Amino acid sequence: MSQQVQTRVDAIIGDFTSPGASAPQLMCDRHPAEATAFRVVDDQLQERVITFGDLADRSRRVAGLLQEHGVGAGDRVATLMGKDADLPAIILGIWRLGAVYVPLFTAFASAAVTDRLEQAEVRVVITDEEQAEKIPAEGYIIFQLGAPVNPGTSQVVDLREALDRTEPWTGSAPTGPEVALTHMFTSGTTGKPKTVVHPLKYAAGWQSYLEFALGVGEDSVYWNVADPGWAYGLYAGIIAPMCAGIASILVTAKFDAQVTWRLLDQLEVTDLAAAPTVYRALRGRPDRPVLPRLRRLSSAGEPLTPDVFAWANEQWGLVIHDHFGQTELGMPAGFAHHPDLESGPRPSAMGYSLPGWLLTALSIDSDEPAMAGEVGRLAVRVRDSDFFTFTGYGVDRDNAGTRFTVDEQYYLTGDLVIMEESGLIHFSSRDDDVILMAGYRIGPFDVESVLGTHPAVQECAVVGAPDAMRGEVIHAFVVPTAGTKADDTLVAELQNWVKKNYAAHAYPRRIDFLDALPKTPSGKMQRAVLRRSLATGGDGQ
Repeated sequence: MSQQVQTRVDAIIGDFTSPGASAPQLMCDRHPAEATAFRVVDDQLQERVITFGDLADRSRRVAGLLQEHGVGAGDRVATLMGKDADLPAIILGIWRLGAVYVPLFTAFASAAVTDRLEQAEVRVVITDEEQAEKIPAEGYIIFQLGAPVNPGTSQVVDLREALDRTEPWTGSAPTGPEVALTHMFTSGTTGKPKTVVHPLKYAAGWQSYLEFALGVGEDSVYWNVADPGWAYGLYAGIIAPMCAGIASILVTAKFDAQVTWRLLDQLEVTDLAAAPTVYRALRGRPDRPVLPRLRRLSSAGEPLTPDVFAWANEQWGLVIHDHFGQTELGMPAGFAHHPDLESGPRPSAMGYSLPGWLLTALSIDSDEPAMAGEVGRLAVRVRDSDFFTFTGYGVDRDNAGTRFTVDEQYYLTGDLVIMEESGLIHFSSRDDDVILMAGYRIGPFDVESVLGTHPAVQECAVVGAPDAMRGEVIHAFVVPTAGTKADDTLVAELQNWVKKNYAAHAYPRRIDFLDALPKTPSGKMQRAVLRRSLATGGDGQ
């Protein structure tokens, strides 16, 4: 890492670890009032510009309204709403009071919403008409975007009408790097979602990620497609741009591939960040515009498979830079776009440790470093990672479970990787997804990457299935492309494809065809669901 990069990292850390640091100051008030904070595009594809001055005024009104209803420092305020022009101001208004923001994803069913509201001990919920019915009628103060259709009780308030008559709050936000910022839940890829409370200094790593990994600068037209109900969309799409004072695009309409193509062209987007599933959806649309202004592509949320990597290069002559992160950590690894860190992305690789982070691979059987080229457990070197903030799960952040080694020198991500001598990281699997077949360790991602390149495969997932002779065998679940005949002939063809393009021993002994794969609401594959379906004789859905 160059001295220039290290100097910038130190400056970001200094901003967020200062005793006088506050979220409103770092994310809004220090920026010129006339500077653009967000370009909001509505469902009619009409654009509206929100400046930092607009954001400051609106967020102070949000704070004033919440204070009128008894919200103070430490109280939990949740949102369950679609992307909305007022969302950044709502979040910032919560932080002006020192309250803690609880983002909830709109795809959650009522039971999941209620569970998270109860776990976080939420007092106030801000919602919209579409989502309001998921919130319990009693026990919460509810603000709704627009007039409530069935108010029920006086606890339901028309948010916009109330903001128009509320005086801006004039107090000062709590300061210090440990002030609680967000109360989030992990995605539940491998089990029940856990509570993670992020302090203010956690956002520093995301500002660094925006500048170095995404390469976003003042001349960028930046769009992060991810939903702000999850850490990547919230931090990389809203919080980090506010920290850096850089305009971000916020599209209020639900994702649609055709509309996305149109907006990429209409808005002259230069920097696009999205999950692999978004790129796959874009690939499926005909009559695609050329997009000569597009310069940088980034991906996160799940491993980037080679087929998507190759398509983007063919479509635009651009290489997608894959990035790795967790709700607990932020974004510690990837292929950076910043010119001082550019290393040439490679398919099926996770990249390198990003500035402010140091990752390594530990042996499977001990807490010693793994040999270069061998499968090991991906770990963060805690003392050498300036942006590391995780101490544990729960409100008090003191329950780390099995996340740390015994000496607490390493945080264990739960991923198995192969690390080269150069520090390049190759993803193998989640540590509970690895397949042990006749003495071989097989990472499902390697097999999925090859299967995904077959023209008959739209999506696929691989798990280990019990086998009396080999212990486990590879069982693949495949979503065929439209019009493909899913029969025994295709099974044999896919098995031979893996033998020829990956390894003769690591082909799927069994293949099931599905209409869709089980995923978390954030779009991450749930291999655990597929494994359970094998145990119970289900169909994997």
